[in-house]
Amino acid sequence: MPLQLDELEKFKLKRLIETLKNKRGRGTELISIYIPAGRRLDEIVKMLREEYSQAQNIKDRTTRHHVLEALATIIQRLKMLGYKPPPNGLVIFCGYIDTGIPGREEKEVYLIEPPQPLKVWLYRCDSKFHTEILEDMIKEKDVYGIIVMDLSEATFAILRGKNVQILKTITSGVLRKHHKGGQSQRRFQRIREHQINEYFKRVAEYAKEYFLPLEKDLKGIVIGGPGPAKQDFYSGDYLDYRLKNKVIGLVDLCYTGEEGVFELLKRGADVLKESKYIKEQQLINKLMKKIIKEDNLVAYGEREVLEMLNYGAVDTLLIYEKLPDKIVEAQCTSCGYKTNAKIKKESEKYKLQCPKCKIPLKILREKPLLDLLIELAEKTGAKVELISDQSEAGVMFIKTFGGIAAFLRYNPKR
Repeated sequence: MPLQLDELEKFKLKRLIETLKNKRGRGTELISIYIPAGRRLDEIVKMLREEYSQAQNIKDRTTRHHVLEALATIIQRLKMLGYKPPPNGLVIFCGYIDTGIPGREEKEVYLIEPPQPLKVWLYRCDSKFHTEILEDMIKEKDVYGIIVMDLSEATFAILRGKNVQILKTITSGVLRKHHKGGQSQRRFQRIREHQINEYFKRVAEYAKEYFLPLEKDLKGIVIGGPGPAKQDFYSGDYLDYRLKNKVIGLVDLCYTGEEGVFELLKRGADVLKESKYIKEQQLINKLMKKIIKEDNLVAYGEREVLEMLNYGAVDTLLIYEKLPDKIVEAQCTSCGYKTNAKIKKESEKYKLQCPKCKIPLKILREKPLLDLLIELAEKTGAKVELISDQSEAGVMFIKTFGGIAAFLRYNPKR
């Protein structure tokens, strides 16, 4: 059975992949290995020993040393695992990372069990780690297609997880109605009906272009807009049958264009209730209602939430997924003074000074505040909900609460 990742585990793996993608080797000396599920590890060790023998012929002395060391490390780790890989297979990244200082490269090794059974074998030695297969495994599958239209324009968008992507807006070219009578009006009406028909065909073609490639992951399509155009389009024989079967709702709107897309996301909460975007909005709305009611089972702001986490009182932690702050532990090399400081920018840690000696502090350790809060939550069994900046509710949460809030099991101060 595939290993099912929850949102937090997927988030951690995604961050690790982003970190790995940014690492570079001095030469072609970073090793990426994908071992399929069910493949015996002793067979892999045998193959890597052959690679080790061939790597001894590498001309560049430093590259040769780094590749041989990386291969030896991987072989040692695999022998420790025994003959059988984890149920979903195994991904290994190992090599010497370029630090920007010649001769100061640092060896790093990562062993990852993929979230789905691996079906491919890959061994590659390059100046970067090959993370593409892992990336594809954690690609967001929560996808909805959106069409916002009237008789003047149509806008296409994709809701992928919590992210909204506006794809394109097209104009209809349909003539506006006029009030002249007689043959002139009937002729005008026939021309206009033809234009509407051609416009609806173009809308259907764009929908096919944008949404059909996503058919496997597409959970539904929502069509919205002011007036009857959306209903006429949906009822007519325009949409590809594979897409028409995916339509989960029609939503009445006041606006079209990009503004209409975000209005649809508000008004279409019922039809999109399973989407992560709507669930995030509902979570923040619940928080706001509790605060307005002066419910004592909520906390917000870094200081108060940290305090509640240390009490073990947090039921659910709400946290901005891109929280920039870091907690830095620093020490004075002269008098031994120690401190923990919060910084937002990398440059700020070099400005930390000893209050007694007035000299720069030495950085001992640093950790993202996000990681610290998640670790505390996991230790106390609290659920973690990651909040994005893709919705109005998410942006409001970040600005109002600094991106940190919590629902409490109990309030130790009451």
